[in-house]
Amino acid sequence: MPKILVTGALGQIGSELVPALCSRYGTANVIASDIRPLNNCNNYIDCQYELLDVTDVRQIAALVKKHGINTIYHLAALLSAVAEAKPQSAWVINVNGLYNVLEVAREYGCAVFTPSSIGAFGPSTPPNKTPQDTIQRPSTIYGVTKVAGELLCDYYFKRFGVDTRGLRYPGIISYKTPPAGGTTDYAVHIYYAALQEQHYTCFLRPGTFLDMMYMPDALRAAIELMEADPSKLKHRNAFNVTAMSVEPEIIAAEIRKHIPGFTLDYQIDPVRQAIADSWPNSLDDSAAREEWGWQPAYDLERMTTDILQNLRVKLGLTT
Repeated sequence: MPKILVTGALGQIGSELVPALCSRYGTANVIASDIRPLNNCNNYIDCQYELLDVTDVRQIAALVKKHGINTIYHLAALLSAVAEAKPQSAWVINVNGLYNVLEVAREYGCAVFTPSSIGAFGPSTPPNKTPQDTIQRPSTIYGVTKVAGELLCDYYFKRFGVDTRGLRYPGIISYKTPPAGGTTDYAVHIYYAALQEQHYTCFLRPGTFLDMMYMPDALRAAIELMEADPSKLKHRNAFNVTAMSVEPEIIAAEIRKHIPGFTLDYQIDPVRQAIADSWPNSLDDSAAREEWGWQPAYDLERMTTDILQNLRVKLGLTT
């Protein structure tokens, strides 16, 4: 049975991954951690919670030793738009923080899951059905930190035998937790706006295709990868995973099947548009499908139906 530490547990993925891990392995086997005090946020954490600054290697080591941790889901990071505004902080948190986690994992024999991103690709990457193994020359600090992280994880596996595994996530859509400064955040905001105002002003231009994934699939992918037979993993780190390739008008059209009066216009954010333009339109995730059986459960139609049903309840819009 794994004894799990989750860093960045109050973030968009972490706040939903923690309950999923507790449900699968039991609350006694999951330790949630973040740099923010738990009483300063709206997230509900059922398992034990610890304050943790991942830039302090001694804090990580102390928690691993205290709780007998053997698996770390390392989620603490600055996301794309925030990272571009704070590039120095992005390097310290995204790269130095990961290095600290890997060093502790090497010393204490922990497995490590680390999320990478479509941001690890760049303008020179083949944009359509981007291969698992291809050129990675990102033009953002977020992308640079993700490539560095992928290489660090590969190195620690090959050099020290640390059981490192990871996914290149596309944009992740969730109705439960608010986004935290990502370039694909519009795909979350649009559903709230559709129900509350029947109108949304998008910060990316029409025709901006990006890969997306519904949060339940994102959580399941992480857990399934960590449970996968290691002998079948040729890549181990930074598997491409995806569920759908969409642009704003396609999402809007699907929403109109439920809310016919929904309207969409645009006010382009140059920074986030430039980031999106440097990313792939779609990913080839055949390596994940072949090596550990990845298969998404949600397409755009099923996801939209589920989000709108649940958001109506969350926002008190049911009759």
